[in-house]
Amino acid sequence: MKKYLTGVAAITMIVTISILYFYHKNNNHQTIAENIVEEIDSLVTVPDTPKLYGIAIDSLEVHEGIIAKNQFLGDILSEFNVSYSVLDNLTRNFKDVFDVRKLAVNKKYSVLYKNDSAKYAEYFVYEPNNIEYIVFDFKDSLKVEKYMRKVDTVQNSMAGVIEYSLYNTMMEQEVSPLLVNKLADVFAWQIDFFRIQQGDRFKIVYEEMKVEDKTVGIGKVVAAYFEHYEMPYYAFFYDQGSGIDYFDEEGNSLRKAFLKAPLNYSRISSKFSHSRLHPVLKIRRPHHGVDYAAPTGTPVLSVGDGTVIKRAYSGGAGNMVKIKHNSVYTTAYLHLSKYAKGVTVGSRVKQGEVIGYVGSTGLSTGPHLDFRFYKNGSAVNPLTVEPPPSEPIKEEYLEVYQINKQKLKARVDAIDYPKKEEVLYAETK
Repeated sequence: MKKYLTGVAAITMIVTISILYFYHKNNNHQTIAENIVEEIDSLVTVPDTPKLYGIAIDSLEVHEGIIAKNQFLGDILSEFNVSYSVLDNLTRNFKDVFDVRKLAVNKKYSVLYKNDSAKYAEYFVYEPNNIEYIVFDFKDSLKVEKYMRKVDTVQNSMAGVIEYSLYNTMMEQEVSPLLVNKLADVFAWQIDFFRIQQGDRFKIVYEEMKVEDKTVGIGKVVAAYFEHYEMPYYAFFYDQGSGIDYFDEEGNSLRKAFLKAPLNYSRISSKFSHSRLHPVLKIRRPHHGVDYAAPTGTPVLSVGDGTVIKRAYSGGAGNMVKIKHNSVYTTAYLHLSKYAKGVTVGSRVKQGEVIGYVGSTGLSTGPHLDFRFYKNGSAVNPLTVEPPPSEPIKEEYLEVYQINKQKLKARVDAIDYPKKEEVLYAETK
């Protein structure tokens, strides 16, 4: 084992080796002497100065904490002899870097201070997220600077077999909850995630953002496979100049004219029917929509681009929004608790845009969304309608896409599904 040499011993050794070096050099033994010098260089080391946020802290104390509710910067720095004039200077003159009045609850901070006769803060560091940090420098002249940690993007993969829900299956493997939504977004037009069944299975290749080996975010899904009711679906990312989009094996876009459902993670409480016992009126009558039971205030999304043609209280339908998507399709959203800001008659809405919130207005026994779909003016079952697909891969990109797709498909197919004991182990960790 190497031993570190310091002080007189190190100096003596260096002088001795130097004499040896010159002696052997003059006697054609340069290689031996050089090897000895290299060895001694590896033994004599200078300890690194400890740093935090790039600041040398060998002569500083470090106090770390978490921003509490109703806590201000002055509250934190009061015990570190930072004057109110300095705080006032920060508030007035450094808003363009960071407004100190916007410290957020549960965010990390550090105070680097001198601990002589009295504590005096030399630096205050605030971390608004896992990537950024703000350094307040109280030495000499006051300075505030924003820094970004290096973010590495790595590709990961996973697979799962549904037991209870997509969310539970993915959480068993300790991935980010954001990945659940990412996967659901990719297949939003092919799969109704309210009707996932036991035995459905999936594979996914995705980007993970890391800072110092810690996951700080999820990037795009690169490729995915989902087997739903024994029907296989592939998705491959490709940008043909119009942004992120996903395509199948033939190059057809997975993005269709409409989302499969107008809200996320709920349950169907009543289906489309030509004769249903009304829960309030207690008589049989048509129910030309699908009811999604969800808590009051759950965001309701437009299933496609279109124009709002109605926004009003409509008797038994309660607060309702009706959207005309094109000359063929129209959708309606009933029993809303309130409308989203900016949703008025004549306004344009985008697919996935929030248009209102689940409620129980009109003839309703509880909070839910009654979603209705019209084709050429006639009500059709939203669960069975098949809207046309959007733009496929363009001819000029098709050859490159096919080469890229083959590589991604081979990678997805090579992913193994977890064995049952692996999942059980994850549950007990």
